[in-house]
Amino acid sequence: MNKKPRFFCDYCQNEVGSEVKSCPYCGRLFASVRCPSCGYSGHDRMFQGGCPMCGYSAPPSPKQKNQKMKPPKVKGHYTTEPIPFWTYVVTFIALITVIAFFSYFITR
Repeated sequence: MNKKPRFFCDYCQNEVGSEVKSCPYCGRLFASVRCPSCGYSGHDRMFQGGCPMCGYSAPPSPKQKNQKMKPPKVKGHYTTEPIPFWTYVVTFIALITVIAFFSYFITR
């Protein structure tokens, strides 16, 4: 199994091609490539075989072929998970309460 490196926009987290100079989804310009595992930054040509520092996204060695690879922990990124429904309900109730409170004192 020959695993090719995958490239993602650091801003919107969408997968992009290795040759693009800006994100086709959000329009962000790419100045360099940053490894999500170790944080090393450099020119895109340095990452064609994976991260030159930690080897992330590089083809697995024969030892690693039988091991499951865990996705790296990425620090400081926005989550792509949706906000839970209960947060909207609580926010709506709080907003209605504030409006009712102020309208009560204005009409008094």
